[in-house]
Parts: sequence; C-alpha cells; structure tokens
Amino acid sequence: MPVQTRESLAHALDTLAERDGAIARAVARYGYPPPRIRPRGYVTLLRTIVGQQVSVASAAAVWTRLVLALGEPILPERLLAAGPEALRACGLSRQKARYARSLSELVADGKCDLNALPADDEDAIAQLTQILGIGRWSAEIYLMFAEGRPDIWPAGDLAVREGYRLLKGQEERLAETPLRALSTDYSPHRSALALMTWHICGKQKNN
Repeated sequence: MPVQTRESLAHALDTLAERDGAIARAVARYGYPPPRIRPRGYVTLLRTIVGQQVSVASAAAVWTRLVLALGEPILPERLLAAGPEALRACGLSRQKARYARSLSELVADGKCDLNALPADDEDAIAQLTQILGIGRWSAEIYLMFAEGRPDIWPAGDLAVREGYRLLKGQEERLAETPLRALSTDYSPHRSALALMTWHICGKQKNN
C-alpha cells in the first residue's frame, strides 16, 4: 500500500491545485499538512475503540490501565482471556468491552487479517465494519492513517466538512451525502484533501 509522506502529500495537493484555485490559495495561505501515520494492525484499532466519545486524557488513562493489566503489546488472546469484567475494571464501558472483544475474536480467529485487507477501499471498509464498534468513519480513518491509502474521503467527519467549507468560502457546511458525491472530482487524491481540510481547521482554531 502507498505510504503518505510529506513529499507525496505535497505532490497530491499540487496536482489538485492545478484543477482547483481554492486549493491553490489554501496551500499558499496555510502550507502543506503534515502526514498522519499510525502503526498498522490490531493495537491501532483497539485504541480507536478506547478513544471513542471520550477525551484524549480519559482515553490515555484507560489505555494505561489496559497495558498494566494485559501487558505490552496488548494481544487479542490476552484481552479475551482477561474477560469482560477485567476490561470494565480498566475503565471500558460495557459496550466498549463488547467492541474490544469483537475485534479481538475476529483477529484471533483469522477472520479479519489486518495485514492483508482487500486492496479495494470499499471492500476493506466492508471488512473492517464487521467489527462491532467500527463504523465507516473509523474504518476510513484507519485506512488513511494506518495504511496510508491515498484516496479515502471521510465525508462524515465534522472537521472535514468544516474545513471544506472554509476552503471553498461557503456560508454553510455541506451534509455528508453531497460532500461524498462531489469528492469524485478530487480522486485519486482525496486523502490529501481530507488532511488539508483538517489542517485548515487547526490553523483557523489557533488564529
């Protein structure tokens, strides 16, 4: 799979800037976004589950307790052997404990091989979303950050929607469906554009 680097992101955005003046102006104003790379595999998806709908600090605290209880690196077999109540004692909700066990069971049984996901992005998303607690957004983020796939467009992400609004100078954010539909104009560089929208939001927040 392609891996995102500063050079590949700059090339992708320069290519898009030739088609779209708004992107060219955004690059000139904000610069290129940094790549966001995470390790491929089970631990990254488990951390995604732990971090859902809680603060960064809370997620870090739960993760620290999980590492203390299960050892590092956390392995799916160890998590399954610990049982749901042990996971609850580490700070996971009952629902998240179910999600963590679903991921662990699929990986341990070989039903979800995170080192050999389908090359087709939609097929890979379909395989990842069979895991309880992993919806389309989580799957898309995983494919972008852990696999460096170049043409992922997480249109359901609020910051992507807001960043695109700022990029285009629009008064209102587009809803997910129309934003996903128009993204074909930016293929095969949609991951770079998504990173640019996050970059714009971050710059605006800090101004």
